[in-house]
Amino acid sequence: MFVFLIKMIKFANIKKVVIMRIRVLFVFMMVVATLAAQQKDETIVFTPQWTAQAQFTGYYVAEAKGFYREAGVNVRIEHPSSTQPAMSRLRNNLCQATTLQLCQAMEIVDGGIPLVNILQTSMNNAMVIVSARGKDPLTQKGAKVGIWSVGFGQLAICMSIKDHLNYEWIRFAQNVNLFISGALDATLAMSYNEYYQLVQAGMEMTDKNVYRFCDHGYNVQEDGVYMNRDYYEKHKDQARRFAEASKKGWEWAAAHPEEALDIVMQYVDRDHIATNRVMQRLMLKEVLRLQVDRESKKREFRLRPDMVQQASRLMVDCQMLSRDVTYKELMDN
Repeated sequence: MFVFLIKMIKFANIKKVVIMRIRVLFVFMMVVATLAAQQKDETIVFTPQWTAQAQFTGYYVAEAKGFYREAGVNVRIEHPSSTQPAMSRLRNNLCQATTLQLCQAMEIVDGGIPLVNILQTSMNNAMVIVSARGKDPLTQKGAKVGIWSVGFGQLAICMSIKDHLNYEWIRFAQNVNLFISGALDATLAMSYNEYYQLVQAGMEMTDKNVYRFCDHGYNVQEDGVYMNRDYYEKHKDQARRFAEASKKGWEWAAAHPEEALDIVMQYVDRDHIATNRVMQRLMLKEVLRLQVDRESKKREFRLRPDMVQQASRLMVDCQMLSRDVTYKELMDN
């Protein structure tokens, strides 16, 4: 009888241990599941508005140097494709953040999709018009002028209307071949991208045949990071941490341009982009220059209310917006 009681006690103790272990395992599994859900919730798919290049250096650096991880936010950078442009990906919830030029963002908001600017990198406008045969773009009324098929040319269209130039806009995909071939009288270009493609192609670039929008009353900011407002309202802290880590990436790139360029080239090579280090170095230098405000001489990382107002009035006057889009609409209110 005594032996039987001892066995019963041992069995009871074993049962308690098993039950305790099951409870511990259950709690552990719940913690893991919770952390996994939080991690999934914290993941931001970020889509730059173009293929891999130095225009997006700060974000590549933030990922490669672990700044996003340190900020406690998971970021996956996915570039757009011909069938899924950046804004389409954002609209269809394939990404949570993208880069847009200010005029693009204003058009989208006017079209009924609320956006929030969580980080502004550009402080100056990079767009230029380059004319063939050394002609002044302002003397070429009715000229055939190349413009990007994916957008970016809102200010140029406004300028053509206001100055009564009546340009005939010819869409091109992503390079300057149409212009170099002689099929166009002039082409739009970004000072950090197509401008240098033309230089490398042997095109002579002078003050006479290059019109810089920033020097003629059209200095409107360009690249900023935007989120759909519905998503932003539910993930404000996540958005803030993502923006701060991205800003840190840009600041690091400005302080270490050659090391940052090494990181850029890894993305370029991985995506098989047809470019070279010389071109990407020129692009990075110009993008960093455009981030410095002309007035304060500082890299401010902020959307300027006066530039929003300027762009809105210009685009409304040229019937590119149906109404004024305000600074408040684009910011956390």
